[in-house]
Amino acid sequence: MNNNYYRNKKILVTGAGGFIGSHLTETLLKTGAEVRAFVRYNSRNDWGFLEELSNTEKSGIEIISADLRDFNAVKNATENIDIVFHLGALIGIPYSIAYPNDVIETNVFGTLNILKASLENNVTKVIHTSTSEVYGTAQYTPIDEKHPLDPQSPYAASKIAADKLSESFFRTYGLPVSILRPFNTFGPRQSLRAVIPTIVCQLLKGSEIVVGNLKPSRDFTFVSDTVNGFIAIASKDSIDGETFNLGTGEEISISGLIGKISDLTNVSPKIEIQPKRIRDNKSEVMRLISSNLKARKILKWSPKVSFEDGLLATIRWLDKKANYGKPGIYNI
Repeated sequence: MNNNYYRNKKILVTGAGGFIGSHLTETLLKTGAEVRAFVRYNSRNDWGFLEELSNTEKSGIEIISADLRDFNAVKNATENIDIVFHLGALIGIPYSIAYPNDVIETNVFGTLNILKASLENNVTKVIHTSTSEVYGTAQYTPIDEKHPLDPQSPYAASKIAADKLSESFFRTYGLPVSILRPFNTFGPRQSLRAVIPTIVCQLLKGSEIVVGNLKPSRDFTFVSDTVNGFIAIASKDSIDGETFNLGTGEEISISGLIGKISDLTNVSPKIEIQPKRIRDNKSEVMRLISSNLKARKILKWSPKVSFEDGLLATIRWLDKKANYGKPGIYNI
């Protein structure tokens, strides 16, 4: 981590109250950066996972509670900012299937607002967050950045649109924007709309697991490694307009994942397949495994945390959260 690069830099993090965003905000504060955190407004004045930070850390953050769909709010948030890390998005795939309008408006028009505001306010660098879901089921493996884009959900389509908008702002207006495409990030603070905390929370409460399709495989990356990818890309020169995968290059099926977690929790699970958790065959992404060669070569980034160590850290964190995330219901 290049601490000197970030010291006294003025940084905006959108989606700062979310899973990855809160970890990124916490890391940036440790570098001496001045962080402005953009969180989605709610009447409870709830800052999401930024509430996990210490009072000292929270006192060092400037919080803006607003909505990415409001251009004036975004324009005000990007004033006097050096670097924008744009993580704000609606990310639930089942939610996007149920409510595509909300996802498109937030992910596409919210990103457009970030790009326009960053251009108007002369932001020196924008890092846009993509997702491995844009690739759809792997047509070849490992998946590199040249793999065809094949959206199998409204969420994936919204992220492709946001990615292409980001590329167009670089090519058309010269906006210094780069794109990070994380494969399945996991770790403490992740919501139960994701498979790892869902399985862990169920096993910590008993031996029964209610899941969907057991066959899909994913490339799981621990959250600190993903955050280090953000840190690396923003401090790198001459990569504007480029896209980088962040993944481990290893895959595990959902069935294998259950076995691994059951071994670590020492619980022999009884598995129930729940039909409403299974996506339609045309929508389900069956296989994702990354090539991270470009990030290794250009960003000098590589994953450092083993899958098992990451799972243990996640299990320990969730074990302290007795009522975390309503594990008894299906979270979309």
